[in-house]
Amino acid sequence: MSARVLMVRNAERSGPGRLLPWLRDEGLAVEELAGPEAPADPAGYDAVVLLGGGFLPDDDAHAPWLPAQRALARRAVAEGVPLLGICLGAQVLAVAEGGRVEGAYGLPERGSCAVELREEAGADRLLAGLPRRFRVIQNHRDQITRLPPGSTHLARSDACEVQAFRVGECAWGVQFHPEAGADRLAGWDEAALAETGLDLAALRAEAQAAEPASTDSARRLAGNFAAVVRAHA
Repeated sequence: MSARVLMVRNAERSGPGRLLPWLRDEGLAVEELAGPEAPADPAGYDAVVLLGGGFLPDDDAHAPWLPAQRALARRAVAEGVPLLGICLGAQVLAVAEGGRVEGAYGLPERGSCAVELREEAGADRLLAGLPRRFRVIQNHRDQITRLPPGSTHLARSDACEVQAFRVGECAWGVQFHPEAGADRLAGWDEAALAETGLDLAALRAEAQAAEPASTDSARRLAGNFAAVVRAHA
């Protein structure tokens, strides 16, 4: 029987993208649930994926399901259930385990951005085989400013020091978007970007140029996570 993965979608526009078919191609059975429908316990699942969303991980007034999602992350860590948190999902994991996230902190990252692996990533199962420096889609202004106690800092960028980290043996948070290809930028708000001095056409061209290598890196990450899930199951 296929390993079961719970994928939690926190916002309509922050879907699983290419990650969903990739994980299914790896032989995993993925069940996608909206944030309000997701359980606070990983029981019955072999892995958990927490997707993004345009709000802070403790903005419970805006998203009243966040306490249950933080509990889900804590229990996954405590029980050794593989977990992958993406953008908001990474921030949920960080806060659930005692880290800190700050809104509108530092410089925003939009479009295709370079991420650099730290030395600690050398033996990491999620990032194994990725180039030391690779490009991925980013779309955030909030940042993890303090990692959870005992976690391992795995990757950084010039604008955002915490790009990837691991809690325990098999719970990861990544600030970037491996599920998003260059086509994701087609739905971005050109006028809103222009107000912050960004040119959507230029961002799209840059992302398209980086797409082949970026896709290779993201696909490897997905395959690595799938291998961890199969081993756990």
